[in-house]
Amino acid sequence: MTPEPAGIVVVGASLAGLRGAEALRRGGYDGPLTLVGAEPHRPYDRPPLSKHVLAGELAADATRLPELTDLHARWRLGSPAVSLDRAARTLRLADGSVLAYEALLIATGAQARPWPAETGGGLAGLFTLRGRDDAAALREALVSRPRQVLIVGGGLIGCEAASCLRDLGLPVTLVDPNPAPLARGLGSFVGGVIASCLRDAGAAFRPNTMVHAFEGDAAGHVARARLANGSTIETNLVIAALGATRATGWLRGAGLKADAGGVTCDAACRVLDADGAPCPDIYAAGDVARWPIPLYGDRLIAVEHWGNAVEQAAHAARNMLAGPGDQRPYAHLPAFWSSQFGINIKVIGLPEGADSVAVVQGSRSSRRFLAVYGRAGRSIAAVSFDQARWLPAYAETITAGAAFPPIIDATDQPRVQTAAPGFPSPRQAAPARPSTETVDV
Repeated sequence: MTPEPAGIVVVGASLAGLRGAEALRRGGYDGPLTLVGAEPHRPYDRPPLSKHVLAGELAADATRLPELTDLHARWRLGSPAVSLDRAARTLRLADGSVLAYEALLIATGAQARPWPAETGGGLAGLFTLRGRDDAAALREALVSRPRQVLIVGGGLIGCEAASCLRDLGLPVTLVDPNPAPLARGLGSFVGGVIASCLRDAGAAFRPNTMVHAFEGDAAGHVARARLANGSTIETNLVIAALGATRATGWLRGAGLKADAGGVTCDAACRVLDADGAPCPDIYAAGDVARWPIPLYGDRLIAVEHWGNAVEQAAHAARNMLAGPGDQRPYAHLPAFWSSQFGINIKVIGLPEGADSVAVVQGSRSSRRFLAVYGRAGRSIAAVSFDQARWLPAYAETITAGAAFPPIIDATDQPRVQTAAPGFPSPRQAAPARPSTETVDV
């Protein structure tokens, strides 16, 4: 099959892919531009899926992202990339077609980790929640008023889904291998507040609990979960919120530093080859990109949040159009938000790895507070529960590497005391069922 004309190819019709393509056009690129998407849909917004779509307030097909620039692009949707030939500068799609490229922006994002088929993953009534079609199918199942919903995994998606389903009046049980919801990202000191919200909302919360397998009825529909301790939980609808793996399988054999944890980039968003050298014609942005952050000792991280997808895509596009001597490093302070149980939660920085936490505004008992995380005497992150007005000040101190806690004697500030964050040990942070893979919940 004859390759299409070369130009810039964006692999991933995602938020990062769309915003990256727009930045290329705004930056003056007027050559051939192609966007490749695994799904048949134009880029859409994911945050509403676990909230407004599940609640029935918004149709799944109403989440399409606004296109802010006239792209004059070719759209290749519904056929994912399956392989990359760097020597020939081509990539092959699932439909067998071949695309040539002069430069490549990888924005394939992440995919929901499915429940293994050998332990019940093929049963009807078992859902994941990552994409538009997932949300539409789950919403349709919820309309039938399942008698008992089981959510496996107490990360952001699991907790947001639990909050939404309780608002709908559905019976919910959430099981998590960790001692508190959001414990892996925020620690049990803060996650314990969400545990109390779950219970006050009428959901059953089962911490330190691992699901071994799902069992079905005679019709092949999920009927119960069998736990690692031998007990069971009856259910006829399951949401497996086990986190995500980065969509990098199509890069296998391409000679790049890429695995289920992401595509490794340098500070300029250039993808590294297997020897650690930056590829001058391949960049990455969004959930799939893993890059070093100087603020955290050049630790390699992949940030699965909306703001980073937008900012990193624009930065990668800028560098794609710049010369080799003008490759600017991407500076980003990770930040994300979540809405659940009537609380707006906002986080700046990376709490994981903190050795101390302190409530510097409000109180955990009121569920309106701001807490700062510290490591080795330095402030590294902050989380707000309905106290976001203070976050900009703490963002500045975290970026500056200020002492922990960085602000004391502020207006209406409580007596600041430090505590252990309560991050799970590696054994506690095991996935919801035995696995050799890392679960990003």
